[in-house]
Amino acid sequence: MNRPLENEITQGDPNVYAELGYLNAAEMQRKSQLAAEIARAIKARHLTQQDAAELLGVDQSKVSRITRGQFRGVSEARLLQLVAKLGHDVNIVVGPAQRRTGKIELHFT
Repeated sequence: MNRPLENEITQGDPNVYAELGYLNAAEMQRKSQLAAEIARAIKARHLTQQDAAELLGVDQSKVSRITRGQFRGVSEARLLQLVAKLGHDVNIVVGPAQRRTGKIELHFT
């Protein structure tokens, strides 16, 4: 005997911040991706938070907050600078939009 499903599963927005109703969801997602890349780069280089802080020119508590995803109050530009200081090239490409409003995307290689 087949029982009916009690819970229906629906596909949500790929941007969790949009799904949660944040007005600046796209920015929050980009900042989250940058923070994750910073954390990954620190781990890949086997840096302590203190070593990373010295390299990045910030205090250790800021490194701790960013790597735990607490990046409010840190601009995208600042996060991009930190990524560059960790040895990554950052390329910004500006071109015509394919629709009315342009979009900003991050691609990590």
